[in-house]
Amino acid sequence: MRALVCIVLVVALALVGCGGAQKSDTIKIGWLGPQTGDSALWGQAEYNTVKMMADDYNTAGGIDVGGKKYKVEIVAYDDKGDSTEAVNVAKRLTSQDKVVAVVGPQGSGEAIPIAPIMNDAKIPCVASTATNPKVTVTENGTVNPYMFRACFTDPYQGKVAAYAAYEKLGKRKAAIFMTIDDPYSTGLAQYFKESFEKLGGKVVEQVSYTSGEKEFRAPLTKIKAANPDIIFIPAYYNDVALASKQARDLGIKQVLLGGDGWPSDNLVQLAGNSLEGCFFINHLDMDGDAAKPMRDEYMAKYQKKAELNSYMVHDSLLMVIDAIQRAKSLKGEDIQKALTSTDLEGITGHIKIGPQNDPVGKTAWLIKIVGPDMKFQDKFAAAD
Repeated sequence: MRALVCIVLVVALALVGCGGAQKSDTIKIGWLGPQTGDSALWGQAEYNTVKMMADDYNTAGGIDVGGKKYKVEIVAYDDKGDSTEAVNVAKRLTSQDKVVAVVGPQGSGEAIPIAPIMNDAKIPCVASTATNPKVTVTENGTVNPYMFRACFTDPYQGKVAAYAAYEKLGKRKAAIFMTIDDPYSTGLAQYFKESFEKLGGKVVEQVSYTSGEKEFRAPLTKIKAANPDIIFIPAYYNDVALASKQARDLGIKQVLLGGDGWPSDNLVQLAGNSLEGCFFINHLDMDGDAAKPMRDEYMAKYQKKAELNSYMVHDSLLMVIDAIQRAKSLKGEDIQKALTSTDLEGITGHIKIGPQNDPVGKTAWLIKIVGPDMKFQDKFAAAD
C-alpha cells in the first residue's frame, strides 16, 4: 500500500518523500497547503519555497543537530484548502510519515481543526499565514501546545486596519463585506469592527456571502445604500478582485480596505483599475531589502515573483530549523519546547514567541495601490 501511495503522490505533485520512518541521516519535515483549488497560487508558492530552502540547506551540508549533520526532506501534501482534507493530511504526516515537525497550513480554516491531531501526536506545527486566534488558543482559553505561527494575529491586524481607516485615512463610517463561512474573514471583520468603533467610528452596514459565490451585486447594493466612507473587505484576492469590479460597476466609489488576504501578484491582474487608491494590510515590505535575497533567488529558480506566502512559509521553516538546532534533538517534545523560546530575525521581521505561541511585537504594513502600473507602495509600519 505504501508503494501505491508513493506513486500517486509523485504523479500528482512530484513531492519529496512518501512515508516511513526517519532515515538515520535525514530530517523529515511535513508541509501541507493547497496545490489545487482557489488558493492554489499561494500553496504552490509555499511548496516552491520549502523545496528551495531544503535544497539550500542540503547543498550547504545539511543541518547540524547535536554535532551530527542531517539532510532535510520535505514531505508535502495537497490539503486543497479544505478542513477535512487538512485533517486527513495531518494524520498521515504524524502517524504514517513520522515527520518531526510540520509547516503550514496557510488558512485558519485548515489550521484550527488539525490542532488536536498535532497536540495528541506531540508534533509541533508552525502555520504560515493562519491568523485566527483559535489556531493557537482554544475557545476556552487553553493554549494548543504544539501549534505555533509565523504571522501576526487577526486581533492585531484588525486593530491596524481600523487605525488606518480612522486615523490615517480620516474615515468615520465603515461598511464590511465578508465571507460568512470562513473563520479568517469573519474573525478579521469582528476585530476590525470592534477596534473601529472603539476609536469612535461607526459600522453602518455589514453584509456577507458564501465561499464560491461570484455574484456580489445584491449585498454590494446594500452597502451602497448605507453610504459608508470606506468599505472593509477581509477576503482573499480572487474574491476581492471580483467584488471591487462589481462595486465600481454599481457606482460605488469609496476606498476599499483589506487584510493580508489581498496581497498577490494576481490581484492587480484580476482587478484591473478597480482597486486604484485602495489599501491593504501586509506582513512585510515585499519590495524591501530584507526580502531581496529570497525574492531574487525565487525569481531565478522559478522565473516568477515570490508571493506573500513564500516569505511567510520561509519564516515558518526557519523557526522549525532553529528550534531543532537549539533543541539538539529530533523529538517532537524537545522541538516544541525550543519553539516556545523562539527569538530570531526572519524575512518578515523579528519573531519572538509569546506565551500563547504567537509572535509578539511584529510589524504590520499598510500598502496603498497607486499608479498606472498598480504597484504596491506608500508603506508605513504600525507596531504593537
